Amino acid sequence: MKKIMMIVVVIVATLSSCKKEEITCNPTSCGTITNDGITDGCYWLEIRNTCSDNKKKFCFDQDVWMSAYVGTNFCVTGVQPW
Repeated sequence: MKKIMMIVVVIVATLSSCKKEEITCNPTSCGTITNDGITDGCYWLEIRNTCSDNKKKFCFDQDVWMSAYVGTNFCVTGVQPW
């Protein structure tokens, strides 16, 4: 009986001490690449913003496009957060 009670106490203590991690977002131009393609000479990446969850397409040169993969994190410099 004592063993069962001790297990219950440990489980309750573990569950009650867990706090959901709160993510604070500062405006950012980073996110996850959700899609890519080539349209009219534009090597584009569609990126889902980490904070706003909005998606936006950006054109890059071929070297950048070839080294970026769907599902990876990517930051765009020189743009406003979207």
